[in-house]
Amino acid sequence: MTGDVDVAMHSSALRGKYIALGITGGIAATEAVRLCRELRRHGAQITVMMTTAACKVITPLAVGWASQGPVITEWKSDMSQLEQYDAILVAPASRNFISRYVHGMMDHPLLMACSAARTRNTPIMFVPSMHNDLYDDPVTTDLLSKLEFPAEAITGPFEEGRYKQPNPVKIVADLCHIVNRDDNSRHFAVTLGANRAPIDAVRAIQNASSGRTGWAICEHLHRHGHFVTAIAGKTSADPSFDLPAVVRAGSPDEMLQACLKLAGRDEAPLHGGPPDGWVHAAAVLDYIPNEIEGKKASGDTEWELVLKPGPKHIQELSEMTKNTIRIGFKLETNVAIETLHERSLKQIETYGVDATIANLMEEMNDEQNPRAYIVTIDGITPLENMNSVCESILSVLTR
Repeated sequence: MTGDVDVAMHSSALRGKYIALGITGGIAATEAVRLCRELRRHGAQITVMMTTAACKVITPLAVGWASQGPVITEWKSDMSQLEQYDAILVAPASRNFISRYVHGMMDHPLLMACSAARTRNTPIMFVPSMHNDLYDDPVTTDLLSKLEFPAEAITGPFEEGRYKQPNPVKIVADLCHIVNRDDNSRHFAVTLGANRAPIDAVRAIQNASSGRTGWAICEHLHRHGHFVTAIAGKTSADPSFDLPAVVRAGSPDEMLQACLKLAGRDEAPLHGGPPDGWVHAAAVLDYIPNEIEGKKASGDTEWELVLKPGPKHIQELSEMTKNTIRIGFKLETNVAIETLHERSLKQIETYGVDATIANLMEEMNDEQNPRAYIVTIDGITPLENMNSVCESILSVLTR
């Protein structure tokens, strides 16, 4: 049984990180409880600083419960706002507060904390939330343009006449990325989802894959400060937040061509070059049909389909990606663990991948069994849950 203040851990992206959460006046301050709990789900230790206007929207008591940390609302003799934080997140960030920060005012502990962070090059992330008439005011545009390093702003969707604050998952994911991003950050490509191939003008065959695992891997790598290009086939699951670079490629050939194009780029959109590593999580069609023209009549009693072997994407990319870290996926059903291990090792040997994430279909949704296994030339290791899968992939990619 969990206590009232407990949260389920989703990742270690902010483990050991001290985050100052600034809350300014605005109706989006009501999101502070959800935001605090999302920060804690990734391991953050939080100090909250609330302006006088924020305290009129949400109580320090509620925020203190959610953050399980100190809440600063006024000047105190210990000057705790000057502590060394790993990042400052101001959400919501009112135009009034942004203006005072830009012009160097320091009449509140939160402004003092931001001023010290600017001196120390500590990341500061502002999340503006306001009506469109205020956001589109040239003065607002000018203020946001003056948020120079180490400060930056992210904005949410335009809905119901105002720019709303992004959901807490998106805010915290981007904060994780900013905090963990450094000179060692790399560019990784992740293929995910299913392939679909037409058999006539209105029908198609498709592998069974929701894309959920691939999205989780992309999100995990993003949170840990890396640059991710997702090459996504057909998916029934959605990512929990908008990823910076997603290429849609539904058919086997579209996905292969997208991979070849990315692998051969001299410059990539996010990281100045082709990927440093590949995660081949997509369910690529091993067999593809010969498409017929038009639509086959519905009245026929039988339809014999001829399927021919399709290209192995992991093999087609081998030469172009031979100097990168590569992780394959293997799905089997109704076989022993020993057989799963042997077939995964064969994939490693045949295609030169560094590791394989191996799955038994009948175990994937059974909490009594491992979510997957990671196989390397050194052996096979069970992975308890999705977070363990993502952590093991990150470990291989960054070793």
